[in-house]
Amino acid sequence: MRQVHKRAKIVATMGPASAPKEVLTSMINAGLNVCRLNFSHGSHEDHLKVINTIREIRNENKVHVGILADLQGPKIRIGKVQEGGINLVSGNKIDIITSEEFLGNDKEVYLSYQTFPKDVQEGEIILLDDGKYQLRVISTNGIDRVSCEVIHGGILTSRKGVNLPNTKISLPSLTEDDLVNLHFALDQDVEWIALSFVRTAEDVYSLKRIIAERGKTARVIAKVEKPEAIENIDEIIAATDAVMVARGDLGVECPMEQVPLMQKMIIKKCRALSKPVIVATQMLESMITAPRATRAEVNDVANSILDGADAVMLSAESSVGQFPVASIETMSKIINFIESTEYPYFAEKPVNAASETALADAVCSSAVYLSHSTGAECIVARTASGYTAYELASHRPKAKTYVFSQNKTLLNTLSVVWGVRGFYYETLEGNDHTEAVAKILKAQNLLLAGDVVVNTASTPIEARGKTNMIHVTVID
Repeated sequence: MRQVHKRAKIVATMGPASAPKEVLTSMINAGLNVCRLNFSHGSHEDHLKVINTIREIRNENKVHVGILADLQGPKIRIGKVQEGGINLVSGNKIDIITSEEFLGNDKEVYLSYQTFPKDVQEGEIILLDDGKYQLRVISTNGIDRVSCEVIHGGILTSRKGVNLPNTKISLPSLTEDDLVNLHFALDQDVEWIALSFVRTAEDVYSLKRIIAERGKTARVIAKVEKPEAIENIDEIIAATDAVMVARGDLGVECPMEQVPLMQKMIIKKCRALSKPVIVATQMLESMITAPRATRAEVNDVANSILDGADAVMLSAESSVGQFPVASIETMSKIINFIESTEYPYFAEKPVNAASETALADAVCSSAVYLSHSTGAECIVARTASGYTAYELASHRPKAKTYVFSQNKTLLNTLSVVWGVRGFYYETLEGNDHTEAVAKILKAQNLLLAGDVVVNTASTPIEARGKTNMIHVTVID
């Protein structure tokens, strides 16, 4: 019987619920592809334990699972407030103080953003606790105090997040805490680094420079969650290695009704440039406490898959939720069903003749076309850089995509890319390994007699050049 695997990938946030080895193993068996370490929570010791567990599971089960270190970025929060929270009454006044931290009350609260009084202007809106509460700026002294009116109030508790949809903030994309966490993540050789609150392409380039200076190979995911990112989206996608549509803050910073079309736009642009794209936030939120997803959540995951996302992501569902394994199983069921019925395979993607990689891109495009016209079971790519895998995946072929490489780190990196399944293959020298590769796939019930296979690689492969070869075979 032929083995089946989903094309779209699942990213899950690690936490107390998913930390035990047996739980994480079950999650990976259920379809988890990438483990996200959220540096907004947990200590380096906590994260190191998880990293070691992931690597144990990889080695014992011979699976390729990526590790994503998600930096907090310039997340703005209020300070501590009185026990039980403070009551923000609509119409009342409250001052925001940035000089030094204190215990907040109904009249004054501390904000962890020192230059806020300089950056903010009269009339601008301040959103608290994911937009639940809203303030309007009355005045600022430009130094350390901003006076506000409560527009929509409620009970505000300590350390809640602050969003400033109208304010051009001056905070750097990489804070001091981020730099500490970044160097820790690079020391552990994680495959992916996610940069929060990206505003411009330069934010991405600054992170890439640090990674290069450290001599590391981690790739960058730009998290789109601010209006400035939408304004600069083309430049950001061109600069980054992958994109995350972080709908939580994006839906607070921007009008929420615009987010669905933003999601579709970003996915379309990413696929055009062969950049993986992850859709995140509240995908199966109810499964934090319930064993079944809501109908709306199922529709959300399904539509993200139909939009063409490379991956969908779980947050609290897998980190602190009661049903981490069931949430992965639910996502896998949705993905498998959509991909077996209505998925828009073989989506048109013209080759950019002006691109430096135009010839290699044309070969990959031809390989996908051949797989479609011959009804091929799979496309097999041998790669040293991973470029061929990204390019093949961007065409969303109906044929499976199997990638063989000597680089285990690369295979873990490709775990976020749509449709790609990686295999470690120690000997890649020479020009024709189609029979050896076919034997490996047949042994795992991924190929059967009579299957058509489209092989692609660069020749000679030891030169590690651009993709320049297509070879079609039929399995004996």
